[in-house]
Amino acid sequence: MTKFDEATQAIRVDENTYDVCLDPGYSIGGPLNGGYLMAAVLRAVVDASPHEHPVSTAVQFLRVPNPGPARVRLEQLKAGRTAAMTRATLIQDDTAYIEALVTTATLGAGGSEWAGEPLMPMPPIEDCVTLPDPKPESNMTFNAQVELRFDPPSIGWFTGEPAGRPESRAYFRMSEPQDPDPFVLALAVDALPPVVFSAGRRGWAPTVELTWHLRALPTPGWLTLIGQGRLIRDGWFDEDVEVWDSDGNLVAQSRQLARLGRG
Repeated sequence: MTKFDEATQAIRVDENTYDVCLDPGYSIGGPLNGGYLMAAVLRAVVDASPHEHPVSTAVQFLRVPNPGPARVRLEQLKAGRTAAMTRATLIQDDTAYIEALVTTATLGAGGSEWAGEPLMPMPPIEDCVTLPDPKPESNMTFNAQVELRFDPPSIGWFTGEPAGRPESRAYFRMSEPQDPDPFVLALAVDALPPVVFSAGRRGWAPTVELTWHLRALPTPGWLTLIGQGRLIRDGWFDEDVEVWDSDGNLVAQSRQLARLGRG
């Protein structure tokens, strides 16, 4: 079991209840990363489902949970031959922190009938760069769990020269050797810096709602994350992310709505 598997482990209490322990190692300046929280919830959903893969997940982030013990409560809405639907609630101290609607199914290993191209071409991985390690006082423990190698034009904000448009692109893998699976993909769709950084905005940008789709099972190796936004307005912004595997397959898509940070 990898560190990530352990950090997202869901232990069955009964058919509708699972215990989880939220790991402080996935903090983004204090709050836990939303993709990490989704992965923990999905462990419980998949374990209780007759199907193996979380093909559609829609999450409302109601509050910011603390590291430590929590519970996932499940309500089975439908269990069909090809798909099952579940409502999952992450609860801490009798308070709901996350509400999710999850559809599970069983994906095959066949090829695509049709597939488009990535939103943006990526340079070779050797031409991409890593950001410096954050200072310990920043409480950015998430950075130690993953490796991100960025397309240089998408991180001009770091040197004070933002591109002027909402975008973020990087190669991604776990720091500890681990082949990507659906739970790693849940983390990956929320692993990029907020796309509004490249539009000149800074500060914590809390996600309010995130929906993501698992489109195919990824092959081993680096994942490619391509993020962009369409509208920044009235203190809100959107962020779309595509995830491509090392064989060039589109394996996940996400869209989130978030608040603009202050800073």
